[in-house]
Amino acid sequence: MSRRIPASTIRRLSHYLRSLEDIEGEGRETVSSEELADRGQTTAAQVRKDLSHFGSFGKRGLGYRVDELRVRLLEILGVDRVWKVALIGAGRIGSALFEYPAFESRGYECVAIVDADPEKIGAMWGALRIRPPEEIESLIGSLGIELFILAVPAQAAQQITDRAVGAGIKGILNFAPIRLKVPSHVAVEDVNLVMQLEALSFAITQRG
Repeated sequence: MSRRIPASTIRRLSHYLRSLEDIEGEGRETVSSEELADRGQTTAAQVRKDLSHFGSFGKRGLGYRVDELRVRLLEILGVDRVWKVALIGAGRIGSALFEYPAFESRGYECVAIVDADPEKIGAMWGALRIRPPEEIESLIGSLGIELFILAVPAQAAQQITDRAVGAGIKGILNFAPIRLKVPSHVAVEDVNLVMQLEALSFAITQRG
C-alpha cells in the first residue's frame, strides 16, 4: 500500500482485532461499528474511517462478519504468518520479553538470542543458546530472521543495527535509548519507557 497509514490507525486496528477475537469467543457471528468503537474507546465513525483505508467492510444495517473481519485484520497487520525474531540483549528487558507469552501466540517466534557478555554467552534460555554478537550476520542468514528486538545499551545499538541491516533485517523493535539511523526499507518502532511515562505524567498534570 503506497499511501501512509497513520500510526494511530494501526494501533486501533490492533484493538479491533482483540475485540473481534473476544466476540468470536462468545460465539457471535456479527458485530456493529458501534460495539467495536465502544470496546476500543473510540467512535463508530472512526472505526469506519480506519477500516476504509483498506477496502470495503460490512453491510449497512447488518454490521461486520466477525470471522471475515478478524482474518482480514490479521492479514493487514501481517500476523497471519510466522515471523522469525532475534532478541539482541539478554539483560532484564530481554529476559522479560523472552518470557512474554503473547509474542509466540501472535506468530513472533524467537529463534536466536545474542549478548556480548562473556558470562552469558553459551547459557541456555529455554531451548536457545545465547550467541555472541559476532554471529549476528550468520544467524540472520541461516535462520531467516526478519525482525530484531534490540534491548542493548545506546552505545552498542547503532553498530549492531548497521550489521543487521547489511545482513538483510527488515524491522527493529528498539528499546535502546537512541534514534537509530536506518535506510528507508527498514522499519523501526521505538519503545522508550521514560518518554511514555512522561506523556502519562503530562496527561495527569493537565487534568489536574
